[in-house]
Amino acid sequence: MKRAELIFTAALVPIDYLMLVLAGLAAYWLRTSAWIAESRPVLFGINLPFEKYFGLVIVIGLLMLAIFALSGLYEIRRTNGLLENFARILIGVSAGLAGVIVFSFIRREWFDSRFLIFAAGLLAIFFVLFGRIITRIIQKFLLKHYNFGVHNVLVIGGDKISKEMIEEIKGEPSLGYNLVQCFQELDLAKIKEAVDGGSIDDIILANPDFSREQVLGLIDFCEERRLNFKFVPNLFQALTINVEFDSLAGIPLVELKRTALDGWGKITKRMIDFLGSIFCLIVFSPVMAVVAILVKLDSPGPVIYKNERVGPDGIFNTYKFRSMKLEYCTGSQYDKDGQASSLEDDLAAKQSGRRGPVFKIMNDPRRTKLGRFLEKSSLDELPQFFNVLLGNMSLVGPRPHMPKEVAKYERWHKKVFNAKPGVTGLGQISGRSEIDFDEEAKLDAYYIENWSLWMDIKIILKTPFVVLFGRRGR
Repeated sequence: MKRAELIFTAALVPIDYLMLVLAGLAAYWLRTSAWIAESRPVLFGINLPFEKYFGLVIVIGLLMLAIFALSGLYEIRRTNGLLENFARILIGVSAGLAGVIVFSFIRREWFDSRFLIFAAGLLAIFFVLFGRIITRIIQKFLLKHYNFGVHNVLVIGGDKISKEMIEEIKGEPSLGYNLVQCFQELDLAKIKEAVDGGSIDDIILANPDFSREQVLGLIDFCEERRLNFKFVPNLFQALTINVEFDSLAGIPLVELKRTALDGWGKITKRMIDFLGSIFCLIVFSPVMAVVAILVKLDSPGPVIYKNERVGPDGIFNTYKFRSMKLEYCTGSQYDKDGQASSLEDDLAAKQSGRRGPVFKIMNDPRRTKLGRFLEKSSLDELPQFFNVLLGNMSLVGPRPHMPKEVAKYERWHKKVFNAKPGVTGLGQISGRSEIDFDEEAKLDAYYIENWSLWMDIKIILKTPFVVLFGRRGR
């Protein structure tokens, strides 16, 4: 860990505390300001003197820091995403606010203003986030202009993954990596020479398919030179991310779990899906009503189009707003003679913009004018919240595909069936339909193996930006 990262992580504690105190003071100022007194005289009176209130803000701010620490806001990381920070701050402040409400219920004489409590909580979210944004801007400025905190790296590997990693390091200087040298082969003598000839902080083994002796020799060398050693896991190492230890007849057993989505993870995800789908259906109901009317006016046929997809429990129907003319809709209820399916196969063979078993027909002539807009804006997928409510889809997960596409899956592709398909997912926010299916399947496999509630929150928050601005809208 670079000293710069330790400095900025440690600096977040006093900065967050300052922002929490300022948020509390701003809430008090709003509560007692003249313009509120003029508009809502009943709110103006307050039985909490400023001195007593300020003392409470000091104490509550310290308690908030403890909650932030439990929320993971002070974990030492090389980078912290804005959306992840926002999600953790929101949860941390909400937990602290709940504690204050309970306390004020017990000791009512301390807080007699609901406005003061909720204003302080709301302002705390944005003040703390603002402080972290400013800190991150300063960190990036020092990184770019003074190389403060830059990791000088040496990458080993000549395969496709290695090349993608090298291109990402070169193309994204804000990641904080500076590529000093790269080797296609694990030649320890050349690596020692490179380390002796320049300042290197990290050695990244991007291709794991070297011999055990070579890798162990490299690890020993990194420990000897106090270099950070990072590596891309191979298949077995990736599988051992989720393990459970047990014993049988006194003999230790290690179970390789298919996904972290077991036990309470599965229960929590289903609860969030149920409540989240109800919330989304309520929020988007006006938009869905308008889209339904427009679809009905645009072309004859049903508003909702049911299409077969495959999930962990077999085939089910997904719900979408119809974006094609009725005679071109595939499915048993619309395509009794199979002509629409045959046309779809022909178009997929000629005009697909994706490689692999899953196709994406470019300039699809079957779509209506409204349908092109619905598909591009993803508004056609809003009815899939009903699928989430019913339980055959999740808010976040791998994209569901048609049976004829699944029939062409390779064996490793079927790992996606270890989780329910989702309305959005890691593959969608990483390139939507522009990436090839193999890349999408790898991202989905990573999601399944590394699932966490934080990951779901980040994907959900990131989805609108990707829909509006594309992949670089992150």
